[in-house]
Amino acid sequence: MKQKTFDMEMKETFGGKVYRLALSTGCTCPNRDGTVGHGGCIFCSEGGSGDFATDFSMTVSEQIESAKLLVSKKLSKSFAGYMAYFQSFTNTYGPIERLKAIFTEAISRDDIVALDIGTRPDCLPDEMVKMLSSLNKIKPVYVELGLQTMHEDTARYINRCYPLSVFEDAVKRLRSEGIKVVVHMIVGLPGEDEKMILETAQYLSDFSHSVPDVTLINGIKIQILQVLKNTRLAGAVSDDPSLIREYTLEEYTELLKKILYILPSGMTVHRLTGDPPKKLLISPLWTADKRHVLNYIKKELELP
Repeated sequence: MKQKTFDMEMKETFGGKVYRLALSTGCTCPNRDGTVGHGGCIFCSEGGSGDFATDFSMTVSEQIESAKLLVSKKLSKSFAGYMAYFQSFTNTYGPIERLKAIFTEAISRDDIVALDIGTRPDCLPDEMVKMLSSLNKIKPVYVELGLQTMHEDTARYINRCYPLSVFEDAVKRLRSEGIKVVVHMIVGLPGEDEKMILETAQYLSDFSHSVPDVTLINGIKIQILQVLKNTRLAGAVSDDPSLIREYTLEEYTELLKKILYILPSGMTVHRLTGDPPKKLLISPLWTADKRHVLNYIKKELELP
């Protein structure tokens, strides 16, 4: 693999291993509350893709201390600090002052080396980007955007509720402020074959270098589509099992190789597999054994 891994980038940036702490801002999503749509993306669980995040009823500092306990047994000798990862739902979908207070409380702590904020590109007005820019002057800020696919027909089917033009505009405005952008890509979405999947990879590669002297996309998270209980996707697949192709681990890894060949070397790979809540997972069942999956992928991609 020609790209850096997340661990490699963290060691270069902070001098050691950095652990993400999954936190919550208590936000929802505009495609859940009726602003742009209802029900959220069809694959998204009730936890808003943040099923491992801490309880929002706690203060930010309490959430951080609780999350630290969950990773305490994993800390390596090269430990350099924690990344405050606001994962669930859309973490810039709310009053700016409230969110600024939450993010500031996190970034001001000595044990936090960076912020990682998951959101949607249609929830990044200029005032929000300016606020994130001010935080980025304190410590690095990463913004994660769930693009999933470049194909507009697929985007409509999965209820993403925004077009590519909104994504591209948001990325350019974030990068103009020096904020790092990480994009999510899902392999195996309904109706997408290998050609379409690789077209998304090519689009991300081309778009990332579409502005002279600027890398627009700094990182990527790739995962196989997972069918979870109590989602609209689960209902659709139950009615029509042919709706999606269920890849084996071996097939997925071979497809990963093709995706990574297309993506530029300067795009850090933050994730190569998802981490589903086992109690909700319907398929593919092999994704539940994350250690085995990662070990297999690392071996095939010749990663350290």
